[in-house]
Amino acid sequence: MTEISKFIKTTLLIFLISTSYLESKILSIGSANAKVTVKVFSSLTCPHCATFHNSIFNKLKEDYIDKGLVKFEHHAFPLDLAALNAEIVVRCTANNDEKFKLLEEIYKKQSSWAVGSDINKINTLIKKVGSNFNLSEDKMDACLKDTNVQDIILNERIEAQKRYKIDSTPTIFVNEKKYLGKVDYKNFKEIIDKNL
Repeated sequence: MTEISKFIKTTLLIFLISTSYLESKILSIGSANAKVTVKVFSSLTCPHCATFHNSIFNKLKEDYIDKGLVKFEHHAFPLDLAALNAEIVVRCTANNDEKFKLLEEIYKKQSSWAVGSDINKINTLIKKVGSNFNLSEDKMDACLKDTNVQDIILNERIEAQKRYKIDSTPTIFVNEKKYLGKVDYKNFKEIIDKNL
């Protein structure tokens, strides 16, 4: 085996390991065997992302995710430091169901924490939301200082940009096809039903 082919095999192996590691860090809920996968690329400071999540996610969960028909993936695509820090706090919880509950609360209370330009004040407000989910201030501070988690989230964003050409948030894919419809449950449900 030549040195070049060894290098290519090693590089490919590292790429596959890092890609699968990143995939495993994407927040998802629902059956891995679901016929439909919904991927939502969003920034936690984006009002349109909050609208999509608040108007569609719970109905989708009740009608499809909990029945094993849809797998839902939340892909971090932070557009600013506040969104990145909110994403870090969401990932600070250990339990996957708690992550999605905290994600929902972050979206619901977006207008109360995603305000102003003082990142220290914003972090305090994000932690206030997180404290309702059994996260201590020390735990959240440790998470916010964890550069590995920051790197994972930012790499997730870079990979999404490369693979899906994300140009706005939210960007939604249903079974790898970009969803361009209205942000209301009736239209979204029709797309899901067509894919089942």
